[in-house]
Amino acid sequence: MWERTLQDIIRGLRANKNDEAKFIAQAMDEIRKEVKSKDMELKAGAIMKLTYLNMLGYDMNWASFHIIEVMSSSKIHLKIVGYLAAAQSFDEDTDVLMLTTNLIKKDLSSSPAEVAITLNGLSSVVTPDLARDLGPEVFIMLNHSRPHIRKRAVLTLYRVCEKYPEALPQGIIRLQERLDDPDPGVVSATVNVICELARRNPQDYLPLAPRLFHLLTTSSNNWMLIKLIKLFGSLSPHEPRLVKKLQPPITDLISTTTAISLLYECVHTCIIGNMLQGPSGLSLAQTCVSKLAAFLQDADQNLKYIALLALVKIVPTHVGLVAEHQDVILASVDDDDISIRMRALELVTALVSYPPRCHFDKDVNIVGRSTDTTCNPSFNNFCPISYSHKLQYLPPFNHYLSMLSPPIPSKAPSAPTHSPAYRLVLSQRIISMCSDSMYDNVTDFEWYLSVLVDLTYVSGVDIGAQIRDQLVDVVGRVRAVRPYAVKLMVKLLSDETLLVHAGEPGSCSEVLWAAAWICGEYCSELLAPEELLPYLLHSEVTNLDPDTVAVYLQAATKVFGYWCTEAAQQWTNDLLDKVKGAVDSVMERLEDFVSSPHIEVQERAANILQLFAFVKHDLTTYRPKLESTLSDGYSTTSLSVFDTPEMDSAPAFPKSLYLIHPLFSAYELNPVASAAQASVAVPEGLDLDAWIVPSMQAPVHEENESEVVVEKKVKKKSKKGKEKESSNGTRSKGTKKKKEDEEVLVPLEESETARGDSGARTIEPRLFALKSSSARPSSLRFVVEKDGEMPEGAMPATPQSHSAPISRQQTPSLFERISTPPPILPSFQQYDVPESDVRASTPEPIKVTKAKRKGASTGKKKRTTGAG
Repeated sequence: MWERTLQDIIRGLRANKNDEAKFIAQAMDEIRKEVKSKDMELKAGAIMKLTYLNMLGYDMNWASFHIIEVMSSSKIHLKIVGYLAAAQSFDEDTDVLMLTTNLIKKDLSSSPAEVAITLNGLSSVVTPDLARDLGPEVFIMLNHSRPHIRKRAVLTLYRVCEKYPEALPQGIIRLQERLDDPDPGVVSATVNVICELARRNPQDYLPLAPRLFHLLTTSSNNWMLIKLIKLFGSLSPHEPRLVKKLQPPITDLISTTTAISLLYECVHTCIIGNMLQGPSGLSLAQTCVSKLAAFLQDADQNLKYIALLALVKIVPTHVGLVAEHQDVILASVDDDDISIRMRALELVTALVSYPPRCHFDKDVNIVGRSTDTTCNPSFNNFCPISYSHKLQYLPPFNHYLSMLSPPIPSKAPSAPTHSPAYRLVLSQRIISMCSDSMYDNVTDFEWYLSVLVDLTYVSGVDIGAQIRDQLVDVVGRVRAVRPYAVKLMVKLLSDETLLVHAGEPGSCSEVLWAAAWICGEYCSELLAPEELLPYLLHSEVTNLDPDTVAVYLQAATKVFGYWCTEAAQQWTNDLLDKVKGAVDSVMERLEDFVSSPHIEVQERAANILQLFAFVKHDLTTYRPKLESTLSDGYSTTSLSVFDTPEMDSAPAFPKSLYLIHPLFSAYELNPVASAAQASVAVPEGLDLDAWIVPSMQAPVHEENESEVVVEKKVKKKSKKGKEKESSNGTRSKGTKKKKEDEEVLVPLEESETARGDSGARTIEPRLFALKSSSARPSSLRFVVEKDGEMPEGAMPATPQSHSAPISRQQTPSLFERISTPPPILPSFQQYDVPESDVRASTPEPIKVTKAKRKGASTGKKKRTTGAG
């Protein structure tokens, strides 16, 4: 009978590519018949074909017993096939492995060729049971007369100790003996095994250090030296005396070897083995850094990559040595290989983060180069901000960020610069470097704000939320930067391109939230507040996120209120038309927001619209002192809502101009300390675990209804139009006729607001909506409020030490005017509340009465809801 060989199977697979499954099924049927044959040659051939098919993904576990039959063959060429198939298909779950114990013991005592084959197969199929039973035989093979048998036995011992750890103590002793083996191959294999075993428990191999050190200083085999260097890297952290002993030979290897792999392993071992620390490690660190810097200039990308990895590990101990090669490191940021760029970014971040930090000029260089690589040519087409204008106070740094403005040559679509993942990581790294340790790396915050705005336009990724948080945090903590920040945010708000692209991915539209908030909160720094109102109420604003739209509306109200107070302090009758026009324009634009589907936007717009309606009515009824009527069609027939009988004391301007600004300027908004809430003591008698509102299942007692009683009016024909009396016999005030069965809240008492005349005071003349635009003082210093504000009377938390530069001392800002309250006007009464009527933090509940029905005044007891 003719049988197909392995060569025939391979040829048939190539000839039946279109119908491979059918050919394989036919071949498997033939193999199933052949493995049952009593002819060992035919059986071994079938196992060989089955092993090849198993490499293609076909199962051969069903033939495990037949594989053992071939392994037990007395012919060496058939035994090789059996052990090869076992190594290919057997695992710990193979049931027939228990039948191989005696077979392997017999083969280990046979000829050297069979011993070599057996050791090779045993290292692949060893299980915990086989390791326990065959461990002694493997130890015996370590003393075999043939070097290749000893080498195989050493390597097999690693698998035995891995599966059966109880054999490890004896194995270490036998491995130590093999370190003195006369054959270099056996010694190299022994070092390799010890290096792998020492990764798990290095302390157990410290007794081998003297012999290993001798091999390190005498061997010329680079591959064995690499293993020895790795091994000492694992041992030196557990034996400090090794560090001093290893420094001279490793320094000699670094200086003399030409093998790049050995050189890198020496540097890596110096890093992980703590050999670069202390005075004795300085010269070794200089040598390592210089070698790694040479790798960065090599054309081999692999050398650049491993050099960047190693330099990152050297930075924590010798940041100054690494910083000397910043130019070479920054050149790697522009590399075409994305992996090298990522490692270079990691190294750059480490250079800035670890003290002593790089010089400020270098920091700006790092951020400038990083921002340059982030720049997307498509964003330059609509970038309206002039970078030279933003950095007008920073001539030394203009070179780095000015590269963002000119068009950049387009790269290939696969260029790392256009990769969203890379651009996102790069932008996050820039923010992380600058904000590290509460902005310890930044000394000029105007420059940092400019960088954040640069990222808004050129990043092209969803980094807007982080930029928003940074803008708000910096402006809130650094008072001296607020004037410049407001100017920068006005440019953002006036850029319609940001509104148009707000819905696109990577538009960073969240930055507009910060821009509106900053301009509203620090509106006193605006040069012309009224000019910002059209941008805050632009029709395209409705396309933004609802949270951003709400901040826009709030900012517009703040800006208008501040502008009105400025106008009131420099009032002339010519300003009346301008203010009226602004009010009409704002009210007209607010109509678009009142109909917003978002409840927050709708509620704010409706409230603001009512405030402006109040202001408009007051402006309409305002009568200038020299004129009784106006020529613009506004009616002046009725008195102003603020007018009092004392007409002679009326101010020269509409009093509603001071209506809005005091609502937002009563308190200054300061950063809050992280431990502020924890420092507030719980008031005595306050149970934070108790329910604020009683459970609905608890019965409501009648005596608890004294605070809030519902007055229910029932329409009666005979009593229509009469006032109802409350249950306590007093007449309710302020009640009106309601529809039948309507429940209303009627206050029992009404406090009267006490008004007192304020003393006359001269109003100092101030500029109207204009501030000095002179250049900033040359000695301006930025002070970062790191600790934040603590609650009054709270016990301060343990102060944390901050390494702030000496130059950051408190310096009064020229523009700290946001918290200044409006001056007391001499010409009309102030709306002061008497001390006795000062409201607490929680208002008193309104007491109302529940009107009784007709005949309720009889002596019958009132029925409760739950009665009967």
